[in-house]
Amino acid sequence: MPPSGKGSRTAVPHITPACLSVIMPAYNEERTIREAIDSSLAVNLGPVKMEMIIVDDGSDDGTRIVLEDYLDVENVKVFTHDENLGKGAAIRTALSHATGDIITIEDADLELDPRDYPKLIEPIMNDEADVVFGSRFKGSVDNMSWFSRLGNRLVSLVTSLLFWTWVTDEATCYKVFRREILLSFDLKCTGFEFCPEVTAKTLRAGYRYIEVPVDYCGRSVHDGKKVRARDGLHAVRTLLKYRFFF
Repeated sequence: MPPSGKGSRTAVPHITPACLSVIMPAYNEERTIREAIDSSLAVNLGPVKMEMIIVDDGSDDGTRIVLEDYLDVENVKVFTHDENLGKGAAIRTALSHATGDIITIEDADLELDPRDYPKLIEPIMNDEADVVFGSRFKGSVDNMSWFSRLGNRLVSLVTSLLFWTWVTDEATCYKVFRREILLSFDLKCTGFEFCPEVTAKTLRAGYRYIEVPVDYCGRSVHDGKKVRARDGLHAVRTLLKYRFFF
């Protein structure tokens, strides 16, 4: 019988988080990355410190020039790939430099709101969850095409059926992990399959996870959105692979 996402695994020892690592992969985000960084750094997390690890994944616009302004900013680490290797590869690079007790992903496209950080990390801080998904479909969704909405719903439904637990937003960027859990996954992803890989490994292992509502305002392909329909098909293949074969 498939494992439940509610957590059949031995509980991870409780910790009092001292630092949140925000990982920001970026590829050709010259127009938005400065605001994305600044808005993240402006979030008040109370006693929890924040560090940002930004990886420029071989951008050929002005992204790297913008990031030069952050090379000496406290609690910001900037790394670059000489060529475009993919979102998953950029996240894996950042993970090797992350020191936080909690780790989350933040895209550089301004589609999500960093002011949701406090409620995303709260279940982990209260020892109520090991992994938190920020669900757009439990919050508010603006400027998402019907095709994208349908695709997201279908991939989430496939996830729910494969793992016998209800997932409303498998593809959400806002996935938050206790450090030791994410590092234990031995990630293989290079592109957008980061999301289904970590989702599958979280649910298959039975870690405690919950969803919290977040606000989303999408952008169009014209404005720089990079996810395509083929990525949804790839997500399903990745979910199947890690459910049954790995």
